[in-house]
Amino acid sequence: MNLNVLMSNTVRFLCVDAINKANSGHPGMPLGMADVATVLFSKFLKFDPKNPKWFDRDRFVLSAGHGSTLLYSLLYLTGYEDITLDDMKNFRSLGAKTAGHPEYGMLEGVDMTTGPLGQGIASAVGMALAERILNAKFGDRLCNHLTYVMAGDGCLMEGISEEAASIAGYLKLNKLIVFWDNNNITIDGTVEAASITDQKMRFEAMGWNVLEINGHDFDEIENAILKAQKSDKPTLIACKTTIGFGAPNKAGTPKCHGSPLGEEETALMRQKLDWTYAPFEIPQMAQQAWKSAGERSKAEFERWQKDADLAGDNFKNYINDVLPSNWNKGLTVLKEKAIAENLKVSTRQASQMCLEELMKNVPQMVGGSADLAASNLTLTSSSKTITADDYDGNNVKYGIREHAMGAMMNGMSLHGGVIPFGGTFFVFSDYMRTPMRLAALMKIRSIFVMTHDSIGVGEDGPTHQPVEHLASFRAMPNIYMMRPCDLIETAECYEIAVQSALTPSVLALSRQGLPLLRKNAGKNMCALGGYVISKEDQKRDATLISTGSEVSLCVEAQKILKEKGIDVAVVSMPCTLLFDKQPDGYQKSVLGSAPKIAVEAASSFGWHKYADDVLGMETFGASGKGSDVYRLAGLTVDEIVKRVEKMLLQK
Repeated sequence: MNLNVLMSNTVRFLCVDAINKANSGHPGMPLGMADVATVLFSKFLKFDPKNPKWFDRDRFVLSAGHGSTLLYSLLYLTGYEDITLDDMKNFRSLGAKTAGHPEYGMLEGVDMTTGPLGQGIASAVGMALAERILNAKFGDRLCNHLTYVMAGDGCLMEGISEEAASIAGYLKLNKLIVFWDNNNITIDGTVEAASITDQKMRFEAMGWNVLEINGHDFDEIENAILKAQKSDKPTLIACKTTIGFGAPNKAGTPKCHGSPLGEEETALMRQKLDWTYAPFEIPQMAQQAWKSAGERSKAEFERWQKDADLAGDNFKNYINDVLPSNWNKGLTVLKEKAIAENLKVSTRQASQMCLEELMKNVPQMVGGSADLAASNLTLTSSSKTITADDYDGNNVKYGIREHAMGAMMNGMSLHGGVIPFGGTFFVFSDYMRTPMRLAALMKIRSIFVMTHDSIGVGEDGPTHQPVEHLASFRAMPNIYMMRPCDLIETAECYEIAVQSALTPSVLALSRQGLPLLRKNAGKNMCALGGYVISKEDQKRDATLISTGSEVSLCVEAQKILKEKGIDVAVVSMPCTLLFDKQPDGYQKSVLGSAPKIAVEAASSFGWHKYADDVLGMETFGASGKGSDVYRLAGLTVDEIVKRVEKMLLQK
């Protein structure tokens, strides 16, 4: 048997055996793309299983994450110590590293969590961009690698692929190579039943180099990769494959897409491919060939390690995501200035002031906006836009592509050496929700700058006024949903976001100007999630809990209530997740035992966890001046006063 065929079939049967044992999984894609994967991993991919975090390794993204056994088999066969044959046998079992879709952080060699189709290919564009940015800073000997992607028809059908591929073509990210598993099969039937798109012409139109090959011809696969590596554009290699290759009755049909082959079909497949080995048995010749493949880049890693050691601390800090010493010194000065001058600005303006300092002092930060920089205020005097002719910049023009922006930010964060932030209107987080969720799931540092955070947007109307968004992100695990009330809190929220290497952050920022409520900045109070921003005088009669622009309304209501003999404390709670992490004693000291009312220009959902009553939104907003929309919603100082008085009367 030809060695390529032997190695490829070893992958195939390891995948089939794992899926059969689990009685769950997707064998079709691994069987169809095993030949492509064999050529890539054995002859081209730059990686070292003994040093899985090698910064200059090639990145490999299995965008069609349902074919996870393909990746697990390759990792096992090439010698990654983090995965054993028992892990393959425990595929899809509770707690197994070999999950149903690849999960970043659970297993060395998995470069990102994939599953939602299209996210992998879009995030890979971010990885390829990060590689070019760092290459421009440090040169070929320290950062010069490729990003490979395996994507299926579903990944290309998802709209995000259009957004991301368009950016990749525009920026000429020629270190990006995508293998399209062109098998014409979806779970429900054939691709033609739902699409007549000519994907080759589509990608050519977006500035890609497009090659077409037989995905089962080893020579064609090898020649295509060689051509792609020499291209001055990103490359799509359309691999014509047979889904479920080798399965006599199910190959080429939807029957093998998402269901195990079963014992009978697997037995017939063994006969057809002349495979005489027992389940999970690896032929000695194949085992040695795959071991050699895993050792192929060892010398290159050792050369790179010597260069990296000589490069100095700056490079090491970049690739290890270590913040410079005194990285937040500019924020400290800004907070002191704000207090001295009593600065009244919108929190989106405050955000720009913070970014102005951060971009000067944290060189790893790379920002951008979905064509709303003038409104999101994500540009600073230190911003330099990245172009296809000059990657040595720190600002990305994403165009009107929020979805791709979110995924590309994740890709940059996963790549390392870049701390990404990206801006759009908060209501358009709807377009970005999947990458934001994946950032939280993968525990990575992506910073989402969301302006125009409430009905204060005013004349743009209800389509642009986020109402349910705060509650929805507060419900999401491991994401800091932060809504600061003034410049001091905005700076504190940025300090949290930049330092939180394992948690993404969302900053919801106002369009309208807000008074400075904080009179000191010695301690980062936002890091506590919630705190008393304006204390009661003596005995607390009630507590007002609020966020963002409504905190100042509560402080004004506090003054009126005081004149009426009602002693109220005001709590600012910019981040409920951080507040929930505090000890019970602290939480009780902040919230107090008196009646509590939460006030927020958003859905009341979730606030009853902290408050007895909620003054919020139960409808969408309206079109009109922001102040008028607030009055229409009953979110006024007078209404807050009435609510407190009513609650105390009912006590």
